[in-house]
Amino acid sequence: MTYQRSAASHRHTAPEPGSTTGAAPRQGITLFGRRLPLPASRAGRVAIGSGLAAGGVLGFLPVLGFWMLPLGLLVLSVDLPPVRRFRRRMDVKWGKWRQRRAARNTASEPE
Repeated sequence: MTYQRSAASHRHTAPEPGSTTGAAPRQGITLFGRRLPLPASRAGRVAIGSGLAAGGVLGFLPVLGFWMLPLGLLVLSVDLPPVRRFRRRMDVKWGKWRQRRAARNTASEPE
């Protein structure tokens, strides 16, 4: 069930069509075809994303790794518009590169 907050009281709204439980969909990110859930609170997502990005910057240390930086930016892109725009630009560039590569590979295949 989803709830809307008003100044005077709380009002219950009807569940979304197609929803089996009536609960609001959880925030999450899709990475390599797998959906990873994220905390419902914005503060939790920003804390996790910032921690991962900071750990990625310190990736030369034994316990941390450079893989944490892109993952942290991906988590931060859910809530921060500048990071979201950067992620979207990279997503579009990656898609265009894959399309060009696929077209080049199909054109060069002998029949």
